[in-house]
Amino acid sequence: MIDIARKLAFLLIGYGGLGALAKPLVGGVGVILMLHRVSALLDRPDGPNRHLTITPGFLDVLIGEMKRLGYAFVSMDEVVGRLNSGRRTGPFAALTADDAYRDNLLEALPVLESHGAPITIYVAPGLTSGAADLWWEVLDDIVEAGKPVTATVMGEQRTFECATPRDRKGAFLELSDWLTSEVSEEDQRQVLRGLAEQVGVDASAPNRDLLMNWTEIRRAASHKLVTIGAHTVHHCNLKRLEAGKALREMHRSRSLIEAELGEAPQHFAYPYGYAAAAGMRETHLAREAGFVSAVTTRHGVLVPGHAAHMHALPRISVNGRYQDLASMRAMLSGATTLITNGGRKLVTV
Repeated sequence: MIDIARKLAFLLIGYGGLGALAKPLVGGVGVILMLHRVSALLDRPDGPNRHLTITPGFLDVLIGEMKRLGYAFVSMDEVVGRLNSGRRTGPFAALTADDAYRDNLLEALPVLESHGAPITIYVAPGLTSGAADLWWEVLDDIVEAGKPVTATVMGEQRTFECATPRDRKGAFLELSDWLTSEVSEEDQRQVLRGLAEQVGVDASAPNRDLLMNWTEIRRAASHKLVTIGAHTVHHCNLKRLEAGKALREMHRSRSLIEAELGEAPQHFAYPYGYAAAAGMRETHLAREAGFVSAVTTRHGVLVPGHAAHMHALPRISVNGRYQDLASMRAMLSGATTLITNGGRKLVTV
């Protein structure tokens, strides 16, 4: 219900012209857009992860509309440069994509080439190599198998029925919450694979089928529009790790990517960038690990004050829930930053 109410509010702002009126008062100097998947085809268009995907057609229309509104599309290097310099030459936008899905290369990049729009792709080497699982996609496969799944949740052994679409939706929601809150980061993979084994699912398949391999990442990295950033090694919720482990996840992600590409990434994305997963400690660790910038999943536009918070930069999510220009215009206006963040223009951790 909260998502529905929020979308209605965004649509009213976008269609009603309130965003355009509010932008001079609450708008920012720029924006970082967050993508995950960009694909015209989905195996499960009604699946629980469908919100992670937009179509190449919508990406094309969105970039065109933003250019019409005066946005210059820039790299993350230039985002940092513009914030630090304080120069005001019109609104700017940076595209970012988390996890290195293969469709970023095959379906998104041709759209970006047509617009000359740069993108930063954040890579988690453990996901790329298969040392970590794309757990949300694996869990979708598990419930989609349609068989009962047994797990010990809050100390109680429970069986989750997955025979009907309603069963599967409920099972996915409860199991995903359990995996990311009750199960430790260190144990998550073993537990997930135990569930997969129960129903005969190959837990390694989503990584192989959906993510770029190192050869493809090298191909992407060689493109003039692409910057590769880091995303930890194992796609961990850093706030759930003790400080030493969290710092190692950041440091090793840099060194592993440098070993593969010959250049250390300068930019970082917290795998779970909301307040309960990335706080002040994590921003200090990202700085200590040597990153020039770090992006969160906190909703917001960029304002001049973010120059002092370069490791807590907000983003606007471009996802399947808001795949319409009215919603995007509302978010770009800065009005939704105030709605989402209790009236604050400067969004930090």
